[in-house]
Amino acid sequence: MSAEATNSVTPGPMPGAVSGPVTPTAPRRKARPRIDLRRLGRAALLGPAARGRLPDAISHVVEAHRAHHPEADLEPLRHAYVLAESSHRGQMRKSGEPYITHPLAVTLILAELGAETTTLTASLLHDTVEDTDVTLDQVRDQFGEEVRYLVDGVTKLEKVDYGAAAEPETFRKMLVATGNDVRVMSIKLADRLHNMRTLGVMRPEKQERIAKVTRDVLIPLAERLGVQALKTELEDLVFAILHPEEYAQTRELIVRNAARTDDPLAEVADEVRGVLREADIPAEVLIRPRHFVSVHRVSRKRGRLRGSDFGRVLVLVNEDADCYGVLGELHTCMKPVVSEFKDFIAVPKFNLYQSLHTAVAREDGQVVEVLIRTHQMHKVAEAGVVALGNPYAPAPDDPADGERVDPTRPGWLSRLLDWQEAAPDPDHFWSTLREDLAQDREITVFRPDGGTLGLPEGATCVDAAYAQYGEDAHACIGARVNGRLATLSTVLKDGDTVQLLMGQDAASEPSREWLEHAHTPAARIAIQRWLAAHPVQAESQQSEARIAEDRTALRPADVPEPEAAPGQPADRSATGTVLADLPGATVRLARCCTPVPPDHITGFAVRGGAVTVHRVECAAVARMKDGGRAEVGVRWGEAAECRVTLVAESFVRPHLLADLTEAMASEGAEIVSATVEPPTQQQVRHTYTVQLPDAGHLPALMRAMRNVAGVYDVSRAQPQPQGG
Repeated sequence: MSAEATNSVTPGPMPGAVSGPVTPTAPRRKARPRIDLRRLGRAALLGPAARGRLPDAISHVVEAHRAHHPEADLEPLRHAYVLAESSHRGQMRKSGEPYITHPLAVTLILAELGAETTTLTASLLHDTVEDTDVTLDQVRDQFGEEVRYLVDGVTKLEKVDYGAAAEPETFRKMLVATGNDVRVMSIKLADRLHNMRTLGVMRPEKQERIAKVTRDVLIPLAERLGVQALKTELEDLVFAILHPEEYAQTRELIVRNAARTDDPLAEVADEVRGVLREADIPAEVLIRPRHFVSVHRVSRKRGRLRGSDFGRVLVLVNEDADCYGVLGELHTCMKPVVSEFKDFIAVPKFNLYQSLHTAVAREDGQVVEVLIRTHQMHKVAEAGVVALGNPYAPAPDDPADGERVDPTRPGWLSRLLDWQEAAPDPDHFWSTLREDLAQDREITVFRPDGGTLGLPEGATCVDAAYAQYGEDAHACIGARVNGRLATLSTVLKDGDTVQLLMGQDAASEPSREWLEHAHTPAARIAIQRWLAAHPVQAESQQSEARIAEDRTALRPADVPEPEAAPGQPADRSATGTVLADLPGATVRLARCCTPVPPDHITGFAVRGGAVTVHRVECAAVARMKDGGRAEVGVRWGEAAECRVTLVAESFVRPHLLADLTEAMASEGAEIVSATVEPPTQQQVRHTYTVQLPDAGHLPALMRAMRNVAGVYDVSRAQPQPQGG
């Protein structure tokens, strides 16, 4: 039994409990009256109506349901109410109301949001298995597998201990119980909303504990499921409990503003109506007051509030194209604040929200925010996943064979359900859940194929890789952001285009450094799982490049090469054939620019009677000319072996050095010396001086090096101002 249910000491039989239908106490009105829970409670205790007639106690639910689903079959609701009322009969809430008022109120909340019949049926029964003798088998036999599944999920949530010590495992179980069906969470959120509405009967310390859990987890979940109507009311209820003084101050601000004779929001709304009438765009223009928490946030941000700060103007139209038509008219006929424009229709938010946001400035300087959306967008904006109906019903010509598939489930929830299974332990799951829920802003980045990825603000290319490829992202070696090469640590911005570069090596591994740049639970958990499963590889990653370099036994680049003695011919294996206009001189290639045929070259005499050959564009050439050194004419002789210095730039990955040197050897290059700079920002720079059979091999060598996974550029060493 839930904490809200208690057994009445002397419930006693009520008049009419078995005799027949309940007679309404007042004529039924066309407009749905405000719900009176005490009246419904009394009606509920009078017992079920005769079969075939709907009990008066659920008339509010039926009217709300029919407003969204005119053709709905009401028999499951009648049947569910009869079972729920008879099962809960005699149980009372701590407020003194009959317990049946709680499932009725929860169901009414969902009916107002547009939930379909199956959800409402399960909502009426959501406490029966926990608090009464009704079993899940009975629910399945009488209402079908879908209702049983939903009731079972909510029952598991109700068994969760919300004590602080139990929180990590609590919320893992909560999401496991949700399974693949967001309707379970929808019922839970409505259940929490009604309990928060009636929380005043509890001790202050219990009110505070429940309010904190609601604030930290359930409100962010409502935000991510797009159920704004529930989220905003929960926020206000939590605000009143946890911050009573600020709540009272905000309430006073709202009351004083409501008493004003002038209303800038109403004036702008009238102006918008006039603009749209002249443009012949059918639209409904409403004023959307801000809720308490929103007003409080604005007051803290702006200080003194003006009339336009207490709400927004909402424009509802019939078609998507009309949204942009309205936008054009408002920006043409009124004074727009262009910096406030956002298009969430072309790029919806991660929680299904779609709308155009803009703002217009009045002559008195007040700025009024305007939201533009279709009626269907508005329904989804308010109800989120609740407005999706039953996303699991297979198409008539495409039976699902019992498999539960949800094509409309928000991407965030899909990721959440995936990584909660992958989390190594409850504490880690809890910390990542809290961190994820705390990030209340999300960006959208584009893939080269036109698809999109929803990521939290501050996400990096590492996060994008795991969002797109899952654990296959272990093989990611780099990225291009907006067409330019970028490191995996690059922080992405809303609207960026991200191309992830994947290695072909099946043994590719993530780096421990990636954890420093991973912000999403999916990325962090996947990397940590790999590191935990491969402790040896993880420990060796930082030293692997050094070990591989030692194995090559290469001569460091700063050790000078032996020179030929004066008067001797140049060493063909070191320089190729270079002819100098200085008889008897030893010729050597400058190390600063390592020229090879057919580079344009020049020479300078140096100490010892030698001639050093430079590429013409080498910076050292200009320096020596400015110093008064005379040039010596030089030219290439017949083709011969040559030496060249190449710079390879790559992303960090295991085995890279070994793969690169193997590719160079396969092209006949003999590595004379090499240096590998310490990695920075997941990038590393290699410098190789190599000996080639002849200069004609150079293009093929550079292509082979570029084809090594992780290498994104290979170039000749740039001329440096030293040497000579």
